[in-house]
Formats: sequence, C-alpha cells, structure tokens
Amino acid sequence: MENEKQNEVPVKNPIKKVGLVETYAGDMSKVIEKNEDGIIKRIIHEQEEQELVKENLSPESKKNKFFMLLGGGLIIVAILVVFFLTVFQNQISSVTPNNQINPIIFTDKTSYVEIGGLSKDQVVQTIVNEINSTKIKVSGVEGIYLTENKKTIGLRRFISILKGNFLLTPNNFVSDNFLLGVEKDDANLISASVKTATSTIATSTTILLGNNLTTNNPFILLQSRSFLDIFPSMKSWESKMFSDLHGLLGITINADNNYLLTRDFEDGFVNNKNARILYDKNGQVVLEYVFMNDASVIITNSDTVVKEIMSRLVSLQIKS
Repeated sequence: MENEKQNEVPVKNPIKKVGLVETYAGDMSKVIEKNEDGIIKRIIHEQEEQELVKENLSPESKKNKFFMLLGGGLIIVAILVVFFLTVFQNQISSVTPNNQINPIIFTDKTSYVEIGGLSKDQVVQTIVNEINSTKIKVSGVEGIYLTENKKTIGLRRFISILKGNFLLTPNNFVSDNFLLGVEKDDANLISASVKTATSTIATSTTILLGNNLTTNNPFILLQSRSFLDIFPSMKSWESKMFSDLHGLLGITINADNNYLLTRDFEDGFVNNKNARILYDKNGQVVLEYVFMNDASVIITNSDTVVKEIMSRLVSLQIKS
C-alpha cells in the first residue's frame, strides 16, 4: 500500500484550472463590455455605408434614372440615324448633279429649264416663254441653261435638239460650253414704234412699263480657241442660220418674210466689231453674229445686246 501511494502521480488542482479559464473568459467579457459601444457604432457605420452603396447602385435613384434616360435617348437617336441612312441611301446616291457650269460672263439671273423628252418645237417654245417672262432689270442679262434629266446640255446637244446645220466636230475647237440668254433693253416710245412699223417681223418681245418700252432680246454666246477656228463654221452656217434660229427669235415664217430664208448676210460693224448681218427689205437687223474678241462670238438680233455683253466680257477679262 505504501508502494502504491508512492507510485501515484500527483494531480493538479482542477479548481485552479477552472479558475484560469474563468479568469480568461472574464477578461474577454470585460474587454467586450468596454468596447461594446465602439463595435456597435462600427457595425452601424458599415451598415450605413452598405445602404448608401445599394442606393447609388439602385435603378430607382434619381441620378441613375437620369443616366438611364440619357443612355436610352442616345440609343434611340443612333437607331434613327442608322434607319434614315439606310432608307435614303439609294435616293441620295441616285441624284445626278448638274454639270459644273463655268459662266462665260456675269449674269443677273440664272435659270435652269428642263427639256428632257420634249420635241424640237416644244423646246423652242419653252425657251421663248422663258425669254418673254424674264424679270430682270433694264440692261440686265439672264442666263438660260437647258437640262436633260438634271444634267446641263452643251452646244452640240443643243444644235442636235434644234436639228440645226451648225457643223461642229471635236477638231474645230469650238467649245461645248455656251451661253443661251436674254438681255432686257429699253427704248422710247417713238423709236420703238418706228422700229415696229418699219420691220416686217417682230424680232423681240416689247413690253410697256409706265412710259418706257422694254424689249427682251435673245442671244447665243459661243467660244472657240481663236477666230480662225470658228469663222469657217459660222460662214458655212449662214445659209441655214435664220432657218435654224428664227423660232428662238419669236419669228414665224410667212409669205411676207420667207425671202429671209435665202437672203445673204452682209459684212458690217457692230460696236466697232466685225460682224455679219442679215437685213430685211427695210434695212432692219433680223439676225447678226459679231466677233466680240478673238475667242467669242455672239448671235443676236439687237446691237444693244452686243454692247452689253461686250462690256461684261471686258469686265471679266480685267478681273481675271
């Protein structure tokens, strides 16, 4: 028995162990109690931050609603732009622009007259209507550009439509760029009455404005490389020029004036420029073409047209 007592291992006091556990738990409890208010405040603060983040991310917030509406609007605009580009792309690409026009002289008014699909007589009447109805001022000039399917036609196409006899080839250096136009002139009542009484044909449209008479005088302005390039063509055209252009002058062929179809042009001077002139029986100018300079020729029925167009050509040359 004594040996057993000696062999027994001493056991630590369990109360002291419990005392140690209780002391640690008590210490923790005390720490928690001391920091309880701080932890709660921290938790509350974290919850508030989370709520704020949720509010900012929420689609119900005013800020997010604004950005959502703005984004939706931009998307709608983009869709509409793509739609209109798709729908109207064919129409935009199918529009044929007018040929680029290089005006020979300054004009007070420019008119585009569509003649596509019209007969020769209809084309002539359309041009005459434009000449008679022009609203330009006295001494003003209107340029009339003929178009087919929205494309401006050149001199060769114009002669072809009129079925004219002016021979033009690529080798005679007569420009396809020409000007068909009208100039408004004024005259006193006496001189206009004399002109009307002595002339066998009406070579211009006469309009009474107050105490003044105005006449709308048509013209065709041609360009070439030089005088030698265009003179032979103009000279050979003389025998058919009146026949080709009488309609544009507002002249109807009848028994009183049909002799003009075979009457010869005569040499003359207009505004000190060389000219070839067709006179009627009374010595009145019916048709003339004048060499304005080395490269420009005008066909008209009025000396005042020559004077006005000449001044504009000179003005253009000075500016250039």
